[in-house]
Amino acid sequence: MNVKVEIDNGLATVTLDRAEKMNALSEDMYTDLTRIFAELQTDDHVRAVILTGAGKAFCSGSDVGSMQNVDMISNRERMKRRHRMILNLVNLEKPVICAVNGACVGIGFSVALACDLIIASDNAKFSQIFKKIGLVPDGGSIFFLVQHLGIARAKELVYTARMLPAQEAHEWGFVTKVVPQAELADAAKTLARELADSATYAIALSKRMFQTMYTPSLEALLDNEILVSTIAKLTHDHQEGIKAFAEKRKPEFKGR
Repeated sequence: MNVKVEIDNGLATVTLDRAEKMNALSEDMYTDLTRIFAELQTDDHVRAVILTGAGKAFCSGSDVGSMQNVDMISNRERMKRRHRMILNLVNLEKPVICAVNGACVGIGFSVALACDLIIASDNAKFSQIFKKIGLVPDGGSIFFLVQHLGIARAKELVYTARMLPAQEAHEWGFVTKVVPQAELADAAKTLARELADSATYAIALSKRMFQTMYTPSLEALLDNEILVSTIAKLTHDHQEGIKAFAEKRKPEFKGR
């Protein structure tokens, strides 16, 4: 299994463990994460959660190799798997800290934003990389970005797909703290321990209140995501983006 779970004294550490692929999320990993977040929700021994990645990256997005030969029906099911995972993470009534080491791009960025707090190593970098393969952001990313940054900065990240260094992400406000790479694990555990030892039921109630502050709801946005993502996957630009990625060349987009 490419997702590891360790529980120690009330802290659960969930690690994306596919370092050779920069922790790109496979279909099996989406299924495993969905189950894991549901299990952590009902485990009364777990009071706080850390989500991180093995190796040199947090998550490089979805496994691009699995994106080929997708039709309307199969894409709808794929998107629903992603959405179940995101919703189980968002609705986990315990504080969730994302410890971001290295690249955090595509739906990996969405997953990080779905957590309560983000601690990043000084070599972390974030990107809404979707347009480079002719896709729109998924995993609720636009919903989370607008919450954190407002529409103008959210548009900048989506439209440019530029890499945002950890320090700039901290200055923009969606990263809580930046620490040296060697200190990341300890910093995440220190914060998780502080939260775990606090009134976690009150945190759960506060978390629920935060979720009612924005419209449209995350669920409404995710439903719309299925439609636009399916359309995007049928475009020439997406197919060209996938081919260019595999061939390690710059894509030649046609705008159709």
